[in-house]
Amino acid sequence: MRRNRRNTAIKICLGVAGLAVGLGLILTAFEKNLMYFYSPSEIYQGEAPKGRPFRIGGLVVEKSIMRQPSGLGVWFTLTDLEREQLVYYEGILPDLFGEGQGIVAKGQINDTGLFEATEVLAKHDENYMPPEVADSLRK
Repeated sequence: MRRNRRNTAIKICLGVAGLAVGLGLILTAFEKNLMYFYSPSEIYQGEAPKGRPFRIGGLVVEKSIMRQPSGLGVWFTLTDLEREQLVYYEGILPDLFGEGQGIVAKGQINDTGLFEATEVLAKHDENYMPPEVADSLRK
């Protein structure tokens, strides 16, 4: 009878340990895949992660869009009406992308402080602004 209880206790402990390890792995993977949002002011203050992708949002500054003479590369400046951040994107921009428009870009900061975007999303009509951008501008 005693041996049976010890075997059961060992099995329960191993099961709990296995669940703890599995939960730890799941939480670690989840944390690595989270995509946080930062405003240009937060990036300026050094709150944005280095070497990890995140999202940035703001308004495209008037007369800041510069296109490569050949190719799909474009530089533009985003602002939250306090600070500005230079962004580079290589690809086809959304149709609604333009000066004064609210956008959200996904990418990361390089060693020189340039935000290299891998994706750019623009608002879908004149009344819409991404919630993160609206909250950032309100602050």
